[in-house]
Amino acid sequence: MSLTILKDDEIAELLNYLTFDELESFRSVLKQALYEYSTGTQSVQDGDIQQPPRTSVTSPVTGCTTLFMPSCSTEGLGMKARKDTLPPPVGTQAKANIRPTGALTLYSETGNPIGILHASTLTAFRTALASACLLQRRDTVKNITVFGCGEQAYWHVRLALLLRGDTIRHVNIISRRFDSSRAFVARFYKMATAVKEREGWASDTKFSILTTGYNDYERLLSENLRSSDVIFCCTPSTEPLFDHRVLTNHEGRRRGRLIVAIGSYTHEMRELPAELLRQATKTPDKTHVHYHKHAVEGGVVVVDTLDGALKEAGEIAEAGLGPRHLVELGELVMLSRVALLDDDSSEDIQSLSSASTFSATSSEFEKLSLNGPAMSSVYGSSQDTMPKITTSHAPSTADALASPTTPTVASGGGSNSRSASPARKGSGGLLSSLTPRHHRRSSSQASVDRRKKKEDQSARWLQRGNVIYKSVGLGLMDLSVGLRLIDFAREKGVGTRVPGF
Repeated sequence: MSLTILKDDEIAELLNYLTFDELESFRSVLKQALYEYSTGTQSVQDGDIQQPPRTSVTSPVTGCTTLFMPSCSTEGLGMKARKDTLPPPVGTQAKANIRPTGALTLYSETGNPIGILHASTLTAFRTALASACLLQRRDTVKNITVFGCGEQAYWHVRLALLLRGDTIRHVNIISRRFDSSRAFVARFYKMATAVKEREGWASDTKFSILTTGYNDYERLLSENLRSSDVIFCCTPSTEPLFDHRVLTNHEGRRRGRLIVAIGSYTHEMRELPAELLRQATKTPDKTHVHYHKHAVEGGVVVVDTLDGALKEAGEIAEAGLGPRHLVELGELVMLSRVALLDDDSSEDIQSLSSASTFSATSSEFEKLSLNGPAMSSVYGSSQDTMPKITTSHAPSTADALASPTTPTVASGGGSNSRSASPARKGSGGLLSSLTPRHHRRSSSQASVDRRKKKEDQSARWLQRGNVIYKSVGLGLMDLSVGLRLIDFAREKGVGTRVPGF
């Protein structure tokens, strides 16, 4: 078995020019890994995904912190060591300003080393790839605001342009330094015209820069945020990046947004105001009458790992959120897939009469784990679950006659009209003998309708509502994306290989 070595510039070259289908191959691998991690759907024979907590050491000389992130899955093992400079305490200066760097070492399921990958670009790419699982579901992606101009910010914008470049019209960059922001924008303008045309953002997409030192900064920041469909927060900030009232007042809540916060990963860091998270997870008061149009709220904050977010996310701790306020991304990625299949279908599920069709749809729903710590907030009461449909026959003529929604000929005329079923009127004969069977079918249909309604509510929230995603990083992301990257590099003939390592 050979060992593959990939340098940072080789990884960047491979990932920068992915086609849509190639990106989807990476996203599919990551979605499956997150789904199995969050729902525990892998079989005992295949083994379990193991995600030990990460650990860290801090150098007293440089002040830099090195994170160690192990992970194990059915495909192999991984260990990433990444050095970073954490923000110094208030009133002090950092001992050194070192660019985040490190390496990911990958092993086969039998323990043989199979890859050493530079971690800088890979880390930013896999984080943005997880965010893209939510971005791809959005109905409207025209205006994007991004805080920061580092690698994380670049890859979030880069993947957004690759996935939704034909709809994106404006990208607002918010940063402290103009020179860094200008270099950030230049990376996009320097991309090959053929790539930009293929992705649909060659001429209609505009980039703008707003720095914190500008005189009218607060007003322009508010305008940018309120007009945004997607907000990416990619800074290691120790205080909120904007006033919560910009998005929590009536004007700010009119538009549904996807808000992604990935830059803060310790209790001392925070990018989002606590009031914004409390607003997103607040239980609605059904007795209160709303006179303002508000976007749909899901009642939860999406996180990559529940344990990690509770332990490491400063925003989550400051807002006082607990497990019932959070839902893992892995519990939603397959939900999105099922919803897309329903959306793409040309037939209305409620108009289908074949019981086998209902069974197929139910089997797809049964793959979802809806018992996560916060799924009841998204779907309603966790006790209102969908019973499994066991009917496997096509409806007979008698079934159709027994249905209360079947058109019947009224006694007084020749036109079709909806009337009560004879079985409901207590009439005897054949239809009377079919009454118990009719009730079973009605119960199954009602269950399908309830489940479909909950599915639609979640789909509307993910597509049009206010969705907040908080990521602190997960070793499983590095492992799954890294293994796919090794295969992809071999296909493209990129990298160094050491046979018989």
